[in-house]
Amino acid sequence: MERLNYQHLFYFWNVAREGSVTRASQKLGLAQPTVSGQIAVFESSIGAQLFRKEGRKLVMTETGRTVFNYADEIFSLGRELGSALKNRAGAVSVRLSVGVSNALPKLVVYRLLEPALAAHNQIICQEDKTERLLAELPVHGVDLVLSDWPATGGTDARIYNHPIGECGVAAFAASELQQRYRKNFPHCLDGAPLLLPTSNTALRRSLDQWLDANSLFPKIVAEVEDSALLKTFGAAGVGVFMAPTAVRAQVEEQYGVKHIATLDGVSERFYAITAQRKIKHSGVVTILEGARNWLA
Repeated sequence: MERLNYQHLFYFWNVAREGSVTRASQKLGLAQPTVSGQIAVFESSIGAQLFRKEGRKLVMTETGRTVFNYADEIFSLGRELGSALKNRAGAVSVRLSVGVSNALPKLVVYRLLEPALAAHNQIICQEDKTERLLAELPVHGVDLVLSDWPATGGTDARIYNHPIGECGVAAFAASELQQRYRKNFPHCLDGAPLLLPTSNTALRRSLDQWLDANSLFPKIVAEVEDSALLKTFGAAGVGVFMAPTAVRAQVEEQYGVKHIATLDGVSERFYAITAQRKIKHSGVVTILEGARNWLA
């Protein structure tokens, strides 16, 4: 392939977004055979299949996903260029695609992304399990993954960890439970109703070790992967839960709960994971600098 045909790429991008040739044809105002034919020409020119049929569904191949991620960025930049030319005096947004581990506290995520928002970055957030997000880095599905644990040696060699800080962990509860369990901490948690993150999170592993070290056997009433849902359970008085001390004020205000105590020897670490050893994206640089100034 000597030269990329952007018209063919545009047709492919629309079909991938719509999930069907029929819907993409209607959106583009073209006949269905025309769109199908142009995609066939595009596949021939790049020497790879972009879609496969699964029953009645049209699913992208691995090559298709790679091409789509690049196309999404290309046409997003085109929209940004159009906006910049239309309003030359205004601030131009820089697109930043961020993968967020679903185990991360949402209040922490917002605080980490806040400097990039203030610097006129257009943030596209994708929340998922860390493993699936890491798979998007080499194919440019995301620019950055925020996680509570680093990528290990078993992942792609082109993935790099950037530690961005850590903070303590504290126990919180609705007012009635807080009154009951604020004395003689942590021994008061023995037999207490406790809300925990699921076992696939770094915080859960740290909490299990802390409970064992203190010979505590609480009543685990729920294990919740999503940190915001876990806090919602806690706000309803279901049990005591843990959250980062860095967002203590926000947790208390947003969920109407009260701080019980800080856990000795337990901390939560945060990592920015990228496909480059040396950070080039200005938005990622802004996030890292802001986080290191905020977190210990």
